[in-house]
Amino acid sequence: MKKFFPLLALFFCVQFTFFATAQDRSLTNLHDGWKFHKGAQDRGAAVDLNDAAWQTVSVPHDWAIAGPFILDGDGSTGKLPWKGEGWYRRSLDIPASMAGKRLYLIFDGVMAFPKVYVNGKLAGQWDYGYNSFYLDITDLVSPGKANLLAVHADTRQHDSRWYPGAGLYRKVQLLAVNPVHIGVWGTYITTPIVKPHYADVRIQATVYNYSGSSDTIRLIQEIASPEGKIVARGETAGLARSGQSKMLEATLTLINPSRWDIDNPVLYEARTTVFLGGKAVDQYTTPFGVRTMQFTADNGFFLNDRRVQLQGVNLHHDHGPLGAAFYPRAMERQLEIMKAMGVNAIRNSHNVAAPELADLCDRMGLLLFDEAFDKYDAKADITEETDFEEFAHRNMRNFVMRDRNHPSVFIWSVGNEIGDVQWNQNNGFDRLHTMVNYVDKYDHTRPTTLVNDGWESAKLRHFDYYDVHSWNYSRRYRLARQMAPDKPVIISESASTVSTRGFYEFPLPEKKTDFTRSLQVSSYDLNTPWWAEVPDDDFMWQQEEPYIAGEFVWTGFDYLGEPTPYDNNYTAAVGMAPSQASRSSYFGIVDLVGIPKDRFYLYKSYWKQDEATVHILPHWNWPDRLGQNVPVFVYTNGDCAELFLNGKSLGMQCKNPKSDSSIERFRLMWREVAYEPGELRAVAYKEGRKLGEAFVRTAGKPARLKLTADRAAITAGGLDLSYIQIEALDQDGNPAPLADNKVQITIEGAGSLAGAGNGNPQSFDPFQDEEVSLFYGKAMAIVRSGAKAGKITVKVQAKGLQEDAIELEVK
Repeated sequence: MKKFFPLLALFFCVQFTFFATAQDRSLTNLHDGWKFHKGAQDRGAAVDLNDAAWQTVSVPHDWAIAGPFILDGDGSTGKLPWKGEGWYRRSLDIPASMAGKRLYLIFDGVMAFPKVYVNGKLAGQWDYGYNSFYLDITDLVSPGKANLLAVHADTRQHDSRWYPGAGLYRKVQLLAVNPVHIGVWGTYITTPIVKPHYADVRIQATVYNYSGSSDTIRLIQEIASPEGKIVARGETAGLARSGQSKMLEATLTLINPSRWDIDNPVLYEARTTVFLGGKAVDQYTTPFGVRTMQFTADNGFFLNDRRVQLQGVNLHHDHGPLGAAFYPRAMERQLEIMKAMGVNAIRNSHNVAAPELADLCDRMGLLLFDEAFDKYDAKADITEETDFEEFAHRNMRNFVMRDRNHPSVFIWSVGNEIGDVQWNQNNGFDRLHTMVNYVDKYDHTRPTTLVNDGWESAKLRHFDYYDVHSWNYSRRYRLARQMAPDKPVIISESASTVSTRGFYEFPLPEKKTDFTRSLQVSSYDLNTPWWAEVPDDDFMWQQEEPYIAGEFVWTGFDYLGEPTPYDNNYTAAVGMAPSQASRSSYFGIVDLVGIPKDRFYLYKSYWKQDEATVHILPHWNWPDRLGQNVPVFVYTNGDCAELFLNGKSLGMQCKNPKSDSSIERFRLMWREVAYEPGELRAVAYKEGRKLGEAFVRTAGKPARLKLTADRAAITAGGLDLSYIQIEALDQDGNPAPLADNKVQITIEGAGSLAGAGNGNPQSFDPFQDEEVSLFYGKAMAIVRSGAKAGKITVKVQAKGLQEDAIELEVK
């Protein structure tokens, strides 16, 4: 069992940056030119099969997200048709000039059980749908001739607790290298010594020799600064035997290094050049960062020698209307929204994420709680025939080798809430030990963890196998902390508060589990499942127990599936039809299409103290409640606020930091406000000085539509996105919070509609349709760039409302 130790600096990853030089390493994204067939196909890999009638698609592609929804289906997995099998085919352009090259196919993830064929022959297969893998196809291709790639994906044995997606939902790449080359994910960079005036950078590189003869190879290692200047250089050499790999190591010293930090995400670049017979034959670059990290048992987490409280969120892998199809911009946007709320850490719940997530965290200054599995069963594509030891080895090898050079990755998680492992059933501890050992085999510099929920299982001491206590909800870490006080503590899932954007119910709930038959959850942020808590509880516990390193909220965004509380069990229990169960979650701080809920401002008010936050809820359109009570909450980082209704003061409220009621510490609440239309205004104060103010006004009848794009210019190539918010305004420009108009979306020019939605968990309108209904006044259209530069015109129309249009530039 390894001892607990400080985490040393580590770095960036798998993304290869290649140079058009004599080394001639090339990486091609196989984005377009695919044909797809849903269902069985006896000759799907055959070279002479006529696939002209198959659907033309581009990758990433999720075959299920277009629907249609299965109304009486299982809401826990999104009520979408993801179960089944499908075939993908495309030609491989391998010119005669590639003769003699080594060729690899790299798959970031295929859902699920992919079998890959090249020119009709099986090149290889995989199981775990979330993990990355690669195949050597050198001996199966014919350079200068027609070559065919076929991939079969089969989700029928896959199990899931949420919507998993289906098919080639992440990118596929073709890598061409010389016979002597650095392997896929072939570098490992650590910084065993980091001091203010220097850092030692240890670079290991694994070189493969397929040249047909043994020979001495020479490696030159260079480190480039963020400005691109070479700041360190070293050289090493060794004998590379034919048909084998050779690992060569060099240690370079950086003088006065700039450290990677959440506030200053500085990245260096290691450039590894391979020489054979005096000629450069390969060059591989690895971005990395220099930093120190340390967990302490009694004082939390330290980054570069200062305490950093983890302000994290959990993020599932789907992107709402895009399904599981991974677009880097969709992920970047999620992270931008989370950072704007004050987030400094992400947990990729609960499966291996797309490699771009760690890239983005590195670049944007976010820490990454890197998790491999939800369960060790069919949810990880483990079947009765699976050899667990072999499965664990190759999956943890790919997972860790791919991500271990990222400075953002600060902990490895080998699984989430695995009941039989926590309770040592079915050799649970042995399987846990196997997973942790394989993590340590490929990276010894970071701590490991298992995420737990069965608090009494701590009595069995499963925490002896890993380094950090990670527990979900309701202070379940207490027993483990008592038994092993020398280990750090993370709240790996917190809150699980549920709400619907824009929806409010009266009266306020007396208990957190007071749910109504409305099939929506009030956005007063007071409702949770029985096993969870409101955000304020977690804030309070961390204030009172400073040893807690931080929290990861469940969840940052709503996601497809797991529609607690309104799942199929609920509808059956109350006598509703299965068709009434929802299809997406209520847990998100932000809704399914990226529109913040009220809760966003509660977290921001606590996590982002350096930025003024004043937010009022609810909206102020209650024509059926004249003279009746409409409670008003204010979320602010101020100490106090005064509330005004149509200019009349309703009194000053101040937070009570000593209260045993957590919501009194972090919210300002006017529980008795007699509704009258007009303007509701809050003026917030901090330390006696005015911090800021906010208002909501009673809106008139919806009069016009308004479009707002998150980006007016996007990149050509078919992978970039612009998210365009659609909202209804009254004639004076006030948001119309009750508008539910059906909107027609028209896209013309150098792009297309990738998806549309409105954040309503009860909506079964197709995501990839040119019509979308406003939900509490808002909706979202997602526009994808075309292959070429040009202009995109986006126009929206709704009956009885003035239309709007905007223009996007595709560069």
